[in-house]
Amino acid sequence: MIEMFFSIFTLSLLSFIGVLCVFKLARKTKSKRNLNLPPSPPKLPFIGNLHQLGSLPHRSLRELSQKYGDIMLLQLGQMHNPTVVVSSVNAAMEIMKTHDMVFWNRPQNTAAKILLYGGIDIAFGLYGEMWSQKKKICVHELLSPKMVQSFHQIKEEEVGKLVNKLREASSNDECYVNMRDLLMSTSNNIVCKCALGRKYTGDGYRRVKDLARNVMVQLSAFTVRDYFLLLGWVDVIAGNIQEYKATFHALDALFDQAIAEHLTEKMEGDYYKKKDFLDILLQLQENNFLNFELTRYDLKALLLVFNFSLLSLFYCLIIIFTSLLTKQQDIKDLINRKILIL
Repeated sequence: MIEMFFSIFTLSLLSFIGVLCVFKLARKTKSKRNLNLPPSPPKLPFIGNLHQLGSLPHRSLRELSQKYGDIMLLQLGQMHNPTVVVSSVNAAMEIMKTHDMVFWNRPQNTAAKILLYGGIDIAFGLYGEMWSQKKKICVHELLSPKMVQSFHQIKEEEVGKLVNKLREASSNDECYVNMRDLLMSTSNNIVCKCALGRKYTGDGYRRVKDLARNVMVQLSAFTVRDYFLLLGWVDVIAGNIQEYKATFHALDALFDQAIAEHLTEKMEGDYYKKKDFLDILLQLQENNFLNFELTRYDLKALLLVFNFSLLSLFYCLIIIFTSLLTKQQDIKDLINRKILIL
């Protein structure tokens, strides 16, 4: 009697689960039919379109866009929301300018949450009142015309030192000059002096340089849990999470040191002799003129975005420039087209 009861109960439970799954699948299919979705390449079960990205995703996406159009839909792994890929200027303008409020939020991947203090910065932070206030700080305080003009002397000074090094190398009849290292060092000095009020040399320079590279690499690295949530343990075993946390702790220590130096300068009376990004953020935090509390984490997250986003931009431009220098034909073409490289 008991065995019969359990058999009936098990059969009923399985039937209920089966009906529920069929109902959910039918509802999902119906909802998709009612949506006017962009074209999508054929996808595989579980991994979706991940296999179509390859080792060079930007080239793979270009090839896919030539076949499926300027706007296409990709399912990357088991992500809850599909990914829209835009490959034309007009469509990008529609998204970034006309309908910017709809597409304002950026996905917070695992690396961004760890490196950027839980995603409270303006690059990966969620849109809201706090985000708007932080954006105002960046636009009206950190990047105001007066502030940008005040950094002109720093740029002139560092570029002048670069020119002197090149002149010295030329006068000494050196066989070659590593332009990439010189340009990266100059860029690092400019950004660090604008953001933190000092430049780093020797081990300090190598530390900042390595941290900038780690941030760029890790923010764009493939993390399994971002695409397959239930397989997040793979990242722990592979050591990815430990690497992200190690980079975060090194960055946090760097900013804590810079903040301590600025507070010491303030106590010694040298605080208002110079104005860098950190000076302004500390002053805003102390005066409490904002409509929200600017915490230490908020301050460091803003510093991180400005410092390493500028370094990333400089490094990318340097790589492009030095690559062009190795191709004489490309240089001749640029000269013939009267393109000025600054």
